[in-house]
Amino acid sequence: MIRVALVDDQVLFRAGIRMLVDSQPDLEVVAEASDGREAVRVVRETRPDVVLMDIRMPVLDGIGATAEILADPADAEPAYTSGPPRVVMLTTFDLDEAAARAIRGGASGFLLKDADPEFLLATIRTVHAGSAVIAATATRELFAHFAQAPRPAPPAYGDLTEREREIFALAARGLSNAEIAGREFLSEATVKTHISRILAKLGLRDRVQLVVFAFEHGLA
Repeated sequence: MIRVALVDDQVLFRAGIRMLVDSQPDLEVVAEASDGREAVRVVRETRPDVVLMDIRMPVLDGIGATAEILADPADAEPAYTSGPPRVVMLTTFDLDEAAARAIRGGASGFLLKDADPEFLLATIRTVHAGSAVIAATATRELFAHFAQAPRPAPPAYGDLTEREREIFALAARGLSNAEIAGREFLSEATVKTHISRILAKLGLRDRVQLVVFAFEHGLA
């Protein structure tokens, strides 16, 4: 069972998402919150696997709440025993700097609130499995935002080997491990190892952050 927390200041929206999530045999809503400060408290109390987090809320916004949840300070009680939850950001607005900050802060996904119910459910399962998701309808706008003023690549990018740069470029274009393996004549396991090394060298959490990194620095 995948345990889900809902964080949104709109009661009716939370009720609708709860009904949708609870209708699935493998999903369960275990907590709700109406602002970011309350979200930090209930997430630490209930330890969900996935948090659906609104970006714009009173008291503490979703970006600030996500940063606190993922930080999980050592003196927090109880501490996360299996790592912090995966956070999916939700908003009614098109992607903007808030989306960029959310992804930089460790969010595993970003969806508009008008996403199809089936896509939202698939997103919960996908991020729980360890992958990351950005709504396809929003991806173009997000990357256009970064492309307007790319920043110089940090020194860490220079530490990548030639092969790692090739795989970095393909991953930045959104290719899966299987697709990269086919293009580079490698096994999927080898590609996965390369991706892990790339993320470690660049200090990135997942492939979404890799894609954002590439567009931020004009590398895609």
